[in-house]
Amino acid sequence: MKTTQNVNCLPTVVLALICQLLCVHGSAATFSLNPSADAFVSANQSGNNYGGAGALSVAAPGLSQGEFQSLLQFSLSGAKSSFDTQFGVGLWTIQSVTLQLTATAPNNSIFNASAAGQFAVSWMQNDSWTEGSGTPMTPTTVGITFSTLNSFLNVGDENLGTFSFNGATSGNSTYTLGLTSLFSADVLGGNNVSIRMSAADTAMSALFDSRSFGTSASRPLLTVTAIPEPGSCILALLGFWILARFGSASRSGQG
Repeated sequence: MKTTQNVNCLPTVVLALICQLLCVHGSAATFSLNPSADAFVSANQSGNNYGGAGALSVAAPGLSQGEFQSLLQFSLSGAKSSFDTQFGVGLWTIQSVTLQLTATAPNNSIFNASAAGQFAVSWMQNDSWTEGSGTPMTPTTVGITFSTLNSFLNVGDENLGTFSFNGATSGNSTYTLGLTSLFSADVLGGNNVSIRMSAADTAMSALFDSRSFGTSASRPLLTVTAIPEPGSCILALLGFWILARFGSASRSGQG
């Protein structure tokens, strides 16, 4: 009798283990996208817009060509729709968010030479800035500029991390962003997400390919990785357990 009970319990144990492994390891999903808008701003050309440039610049204050900052905006409605379809509405959470940037060589005299250092990435509450269409060769005054940048910054903006740049002028690097509360809520909501890049020391200077760059594989890439909510896995385990127990009871009754 005891041996029969142990055998009947095996389906429950096996199904539970399989479900747990699937929840923890097998169900992660990713969604990658390029920016819907991006631009760099220059302290030395504070009234100029460069939203149509093929590059994004980040450079420390005090360098020969002055300070540069860059902004990127991503529309995450597609990510939310994809994860809702795969996991169920409200039944997923964020595992990680990464930003891939491709370094490029300065090709205009307005840029500083590339130099190793640290840069900061922050989430912006205000998404109302506009990209504009200016370039280093033909800047405009319509769209985000260094002069107007402060009007889009907020005390509630969140620091997503400080990262090292090696001074390269080619190749891509991937940076894992911090999952702060408001940033995560923006991603979960499938909203427009704006991030700002600025130098975090006195030496850093980098040039990265923008969304307007001709080679699509070199454009900035945001990747969101999502996993099922723990509660959904618990419900799945419970369902498997009930099915296994009814199956065992049925087999016992037939015996």
